[in-house]
Amino acid sequence: MKRASMARIGGCSLLALLAGCATGPSPLPGPAATGGASWREVVAPGTVRYQLAMGDVSSGGTPFKRVAPIYPASLLTACPPPQEVHALLIVGDKGEVREVRVADASQADASRRAFIAAVRTATLQWEFNPLTINHWAADGGGESHVVDSETKPFSLDYVFRFECHAGKAAVSTVATKS
Repeated sequence: MKRASMARIGGCSLLALLAGCATGPSPLPGPAATGGASWREVVAPGTVRYQLAMGDVSSGGTPFKRVAPIYPASLLTACPPPQEVHALLIVGDKGEVREVRVADASQADASRRAFIAAVRTATLQWEFNPLTINHWAADGGGESHVVDSETKPFSLDYVFRFECHAGKAAVSTVATKS
């Protein structure tokens, strides 16, 4: 008897739940035009690096805060062909991005300037662990220890790629470190 009552209650609950789903479809808003970013670091041929002396060890120079560039909203409806922005990030000895250089910025048209501005706005907010060079030496007992340490500025060369597909934006980057 208890099983039959429980089955009836369960069946009624299921019917009530299904009845709630039977109401007409509610209109859904269209997808928002948004962008995303991803990146990976690569070393370009001819990259110049600091030359370390015997006993020197470098560390740092790694990002800990990156803000993704935002696809210019004013260009989403036009959906132009993919755009690439080559930018050199000058990183100070404390790990802050001090300057963003784009080689062709002065000749850029209005839409290209919007992509360059998006790159600058984002990358000026990036932060890196300082590039530190430790100088090690051995004492009379053969034990090694740091005798001197300094932080150095460095630069990163990025290629930001902006793409638009059916009004949806995508941003990606490829970086080289020097």
